[in-house]
Amino acid sequence: MSASTPYSLLVIDDEPDLRTLYELTLVREGYELETAGSVEEALQRLQLRRYSAVITDMRLPDGSGLDVLAWLEEQGRREKAIVITAFGSSENAVEALKAGAFDYLTKPVDLRQFRMVVASALGRVPQQPPSVVPSRLPSERAEGGAGMPAVAMPRPVAGARTAPEAVTPRRVAERLAGDSVAMQQVRDLIEKVARSMAPVLLQGESGTGKELVARSIHEAGSRSGEKFIAVNCGAIPEQLLEAEFFGYRKGAFTGANEDREGFFQAAHGGTLFLDEIGDLPLAMQSKLLRAIQERSVRPVGAVSELPVNVRILSATHKDLASEVGAGRFRQDLFYRLNVIQIRVPPLRERIEDLGAIATRVLQRIAQDAGVSPAPQLDAQAMHKLRRYAFPGNVRELENMLHRAVALSGGEWIHADELDLPDHELDAAAGDEAEGEAAPEPRGGVEAAPVPDVPLPADLAAYLDAVERDILVRALEQHRNNRTAAGASLGLSLRQMRYRMARLQISVGEGGDCA
Repeated sequence: MSASTPYSLLVIDDEPDLRTLYELTLVREGYELETAGSVEEALQRLQLRRYSAVITDMRLPDGSGLDVLAWLEEQGRREKAIVITAFGSSENAVEALKAGAFDYLTKPVDLRQFRMVVASALGRVPQQPPSVVPSRLPSERAEGGAGMPAVAMPRPVAGARTAPEAVTPRRVAERLAGDSVAMQQVRDLIEKVARSMAPVLLQGESGTGKELVARSIHEAGSRSGEKFIAVNCGAIPEQLLEAEFFGYRKGAFTGANEDREGFFQAAHGGTLFLDEIGDLPLAMQSKLLRAIQERSVRPVGAVSELPVNVRILSATHKDLASEVGAGRFRQDLFYRLNVIQIRVPPLRERIEDLGAIATRVLQRIAQDAGVSPAPQLDAQAMHKLRRYAFPGNVRELENMLHRAVALSGGEWIHADELDLPDHELDAAAGDEAEGEAAPEPRGGVEAAPVPDVPLPADLAAYLDAVERDILVRALEQHRNNRTAAGASLGLSLRQMRYRMARLQISVGEGGDCA
């Protein structure tokens, strides 16, 4: 193999004209090529040497492309496999992806897509589609965000280049805390799906860490050096969905003062993660299905489509099969997205992982607050947490530990510093206190009536604002002496530092403090 052609390909097809077409197309791209007309001939060539990738037709005279995939899997070979299926044979395509194919194409083969898929399989960045002004899409949308994007996204230089070597799937998956059987199964699936382009649907309750799993799949695959664009489908107003996903052209509608890219163009060459996919309205589901099938998008106001090369990962807390039955989700889109499903278990089903998760969360909280060493949960606190059902999963645990760190005055977090709803205790093991009388209010004092005032729309933000105002006033009264200000509020210096870091209070800005 010459140094100028580092990639060698084996093309398997029983039609001589098609083999010639594929050969001419790929040789022009600088690849070294060999061909075979049957499964038997292909296996003979594979036994003699290794290739960078194998491109095989599904239907062959003496078998199918699945036979080649099965042989590659049995031999532990690392060649990426691309399968070519007849038009409309979506079942064969899904079967090929589940058998380990990197990607698939349908006949008649679009040569532009053909070149893009081969380049992607070899870890090369395909030619960037011709477009417009630099993208201004956020790499990650905050939940609840709406309106047009406003963060500049630099575009990669056009032309093929070798992507950086991917991090091993096992090492990436280690960031998922816990050694329970459920999490080991998730890690194993990440390792399997990371090496292909197969669409993956992540199913799990809110707060279980579906985006973390999606990022692990991206970072463990051949696209790890490219962009990961996360989109919260439920956070975008319906009238803006098409423009956000596919971009728009200047003058396409009122306020379109410049060309703008969409999420698909921003993720070109990388991964597009569609969170809460079940919240998309039916009209947008149809447009999304076409974009995935055709591997191209048409910006709003444009007359032609732009090719895009993205891997689709999606997630939902809903039962999409039931949504399909109720007519709220397209069946064809469900089949397209649900090639491989990974169920992310709720925290109550892997409660043995609680200690590892809590330790990692506390380390991150301490690092963000500039506190060292990180606080730890004592035995009673851990026992109390293990008896809780965690309906909000890991996200609820994180919020709970944030509050506990703020209340803790030392290196240990005690059970009385954990704010757990009494009615949720022992929910995982059954209600041991069923039939017991309700406890009297603490101290025997009746609760004071709640004043008739408007409730805040965001309780957490409201309480943060109140706490921030109190801390700022205390600092002003004590001339920015954090120890004295904290002591006046019953807080240690450590607690004071943590709260100031969390609420972004710094001394000396905008007067005595900001």
